[in-house]
Amino acid sequence: MSVTRIALAGIGKIARDQHIPTIAASPDFELVAAVTGHTPPEGVPGFRTIGEMMQSVEVDAISICTPPRGRLALIEEALAHGLDVMIEKPPAATLSEAESFAEAARRAGRILYATWHSREAAGVEPARQWLDGKKITRVACNWKEDVRVWHPGQAWIWEPGIGVFDPGINALSVLTRILPRPMLLQSAELRFPSNRDAPIAADLDYDHDGTPVRVEFDFDQRGPQTWDIDVETDQGSLKLSLGASKLAIDGSPVDVGDEPEYARLYRHFAELLAKRQSDVDLSPFRHVADAFLLGRRSTTIAFEE
Repeated sequence: MSVTRIALAGIGKIARDQHIPTIAASPDFELVAAVTGHTPPEGVPGFRTIGEMMQSVEVDAISICTPPRGRLALIEEALAHGLDVMIEKPPAATLSEAESFAEAARRAGRILYATWHSREAAGVEPARQWLDGKKITRVACNWKEDVRVWHPGQAWIWEPGIGVFDPGINALSVLTRILPRPMLLQSAELRFPSNRDAPIAADLDYDHDGTPVRVEFDFDQRGPQTWDIDVETDQGSLKLSLGASKLAIDGSPVDVGDEPEYARLYRHFAELLAKRQSDVDLSPFRHVADAFLLGRRSTTIAFEE
C-alpha cells in the first residue's frame, strides 16, 4: 500500500509531543507540510493556509490539531482541496458544528476521522470485551490532572465549553466505548473559577440501565495525576488506570501491551483510508453538551497559573 502524504494543521504542544513523532515512526504516512502561524517541524515546509500549501506541495490528507474554535473553515477548505481529514479532540466548538463535518465530508466524497485518543489506550478494548455479558452494578470515574502541567499558558483551554472537559472528554470517550449501553445524565455540578469562562471541575451523575455512574473531573489536581475508571459487576471488578493504559481484574494486573495511543490512531486512519470509510462518533461530545445543559454552576476562587 502506498504511503499517504499528510500535512499537519496547528503545530502546538499536542502536535509536537504526539503527532509528529508518531507520523515519523509510521509506515503508512509521510509528513510533507504544515499549516501554521508558528515554526513548522524541522525539515517540513510551513504555510499560512491550506490553499497556499496545495499550490506548492502534493498532499493527500491533513491532520488538524488546532483548538476546536475555527475548525469549520479549516475542514471546509481541506475538503474543497480534495483532502481526507483527521481531527483532534474535542472535535469542534459546538455539537451542531461537529455534526456538520460528517455531512460535509460525505458530500465531498472524502474521509473524515474524528479521533478519541484515549479510546486507543491499551486497556480499553480488553476492558470492553471483559464487561460484555456481565451485569454492571457500579461505575466510578476519577479523571483529575493539573492544567498548569498539560496546558501551560494556553488561553484557548479556558474558552466557553472547554476547561476541565478537555481532559474529561477523554474519560467520556472511554466510558462510551467500554459500557455496553448508553449512559443518561441525571445531574451535574460545574465549578467555574471567578476569572474564567469554563469550568475547572465537574461532578456528573449518570444512569446506565439502572446502575449509577459517578464521574468526577478536576483540572487543579496537584501532585500525582489520576485517570481511573472502576467498574463493579456480578462477576468481579475491573480497574482502568493511567488513562486506561493499565487494566486490572479483581485487583490482578492484566498484560495489555504498551502500544502508544497515537500509533493506534494513525493505524486506524490508514485502515479507514484503505476502506474509504469515515469514523465520526460524537457520543463523548454529546455528553459534554448534556453536562452544560443540566449543570448547576457554582463559582470558585480565581485560577492563577
